[in-house]
Amino acid sequence: MAKLNYKYVLLAGVSAGVISGLVKLGWENILPPRTPERNKVNPPQKLLQQLGVPAALTQATYRYSGEDLPWVSYLVHFGFSISFATAYAALLDEKVRSLTLGEGIPFGLAVWVAFHLVIMPAMKTVPSVHDQPWEEHLSEALGHAVWMWTNHEIADEVLRQLKQK
Repeated sequence: MAKLNYKYVLLAGVSAGVISGLVKLGWENILPPRTPERNKVNPPQKLLQQLGVPAALTQATYRYSGEDLPWVSYLVHFGFSISFATAYAALLDEKVRSLTLGEGIPFGLAVWVAFHLVIMPAMKTVPSVHDQPWEEHLSEALGHAVWMWTNHEIADEVLRQLKQK
């Protein structure tokens, strides 16, 4: 097995994570996972508040095209996406087939289960599994599958092209 190329993995992970983060945001515009009431303090904002970050910062926005957009939430969203895409790119580079099979879809579903059904409910960041509406489960499950499939496709292609040089 060849030595992990950290530069290639980082380039592939950042590229995939940014693109897949945009895909996930787009997905959530089509199938919003939360009601407007529950989205007033979204999970990234609530998690940061649970960690002691003041609401004045977690609720900070920038204004674009007449809309207030939550830049702190976007930092967490893209940080999460880039982190997982980079870890996944390392798995692809190391050819860990058991974790990269199905073009990332099982991996994405596992991330959804781990975070949305186990970790965040246990931390009280989101309601318990049984108190989340079915629309949230549907949006998040499908969104995570598409998100990780995007990570797979982009990271795999970036790694392939970098290795051809």
